[in-house]
Amino acid sequence: TWSQFISLHYETLVATDFFTVEVCGPRRLTTLFALCFIDIRTRLVYFAGLTEHPNEAWMMQVARTITMDGEPFLNGKTMLLHDGDKKYCRGFRRLLKDAGVRPVRLPPYSPNLNAFAERWVRSIKTECLQFYCPMTRASVEYVIRQYVAHYNAERTHQGLHNEVLGPQDALKNTNGPIKVSHRLAGLLPYYHRELQAHH
Repeated sequence: TWSQFISLHYETLVATDFFTVEVCGPRRLTTLFALCFIDIRTRLVYFAGLTEHPNEAWMMQVARTITMDGEPFLNGKTMLLHDGDKKYCRGFRRLLKDAGVRPVRLPPYSPNLNAFAERWVRSIKTECLQFYCPMTRASVEYVIRQYVAHYNAERTHQGLHNEVLGPQDALKNTNGPIKVSHRLAGLLPYYHRELQAHH
């Protein structure tokens, strides 16, 4: 079964998905495509980039970037789950295979098979993007990167017993008064204990 497959390969699976953001420019409405990857085991997210034209050349550059030496995200990973979108082109898949990561194309009409990536897209849309009317590509990229940083280091995750994925030093502290910090002008708040000065 699919649940057995996920359980057997839990440590080595990564999933990916696109989502779109509409930019209200001065002359026209532009659709930008954002591509993200999520580690199934840790739930850490990697933001691969933003483009108006997710063509083969752009996708192959993404593949080169994410598989290059020194990029840790795919270390130890052997399979990448993706839907049947034609943007996952032959060149993209070939570069992943050359790096030891096997692309697994999911069958059509099976959103539950890519549940981790789909849930990530829902999170960024409902917790962040729906509150913005971006005017430039730069503003979209800034908002996405801020949310990814929040998701990876500050936000608790119900599916992981309300743990934080990559705690910062302030979040590891168990003493001191509780403080609230935030990103994006208060849209993304998080709580932590204030670090105490050592005397």
